[in-house]
Amino acid sequence: MTNEPIRVITVEREYGSRGGEFAHDLAAHLGWRLLDSDLPCAAARAAGVSAELAKKYDERLDPWYYRYGKVFWHDSGYSIAGLSDDQVFDSERMLSLIQKEILNAAKQGNCVLVGRGSACALANQPGCFHVFVYGTAAAKLDWFIRAFPKQAEQADQILTATDKRRAALIRKAYQQDWCARGLYHLLLNSAIGHQSMIAAVEGASNLVHAAQTA
Repeated sequence: MTNEPIRVITVEREYGSRGGEFAHDLAAHLGWRLLDSDLPCAAARAAGVSAELAKKYDERLDPWYYRYGKVFWHDSGYSIAGLSDDQVFDSERMLSLIQKEILNAAKQGNCVLVGRGSACALANQPGCFHVFVYGTAAAKLDWFIRAFPKQAEQADQILTATDKRRAALIRKAYQQDWCARGLYHLLLNSAIGHQSMIAAVEGASNLVHAAQTA
């Protein structure tokens, strides 16, 4: 992080840590834009597909057999059903479009970006501050059971699988370990509560000092 004023904050989060909720509260506190579900929706608009379709690809890799077939189609000189890459909507295309949205948002500044590899996409960008939110196993399990009582028996599996999907996407797209400490300026345990988390981010990023001297 340089001495340039922070104008972008990315929030990566473990599933069940309520990191998305924290990002919402942080953006509201700062008076900044929040870009969470807006990112796949923007990708859908750019590709001319429905938001419902885009949601199916959000923070997910295409199945291995699809990726294998896609490599074969490219190597053999055949396109998928006669379509060019920019006419095919899949996880790879989705990620490419989201990356553009992330970079455009960073240029505008004053925004909080949630997940989707935003910390990696903006790793070398000045004025960006990267946060990783994690939670205890017990807290995440309690949140999931309260949020999805009908799936309580599968809670552990779903919590683990969701984080594995996110990690796999980051590894494939950026060759980075999703939860590597070196990617982030600040790691926060959500057990301390959102107000304390916001105070920690403001202090660590010098946003409090900037507001006091403005």
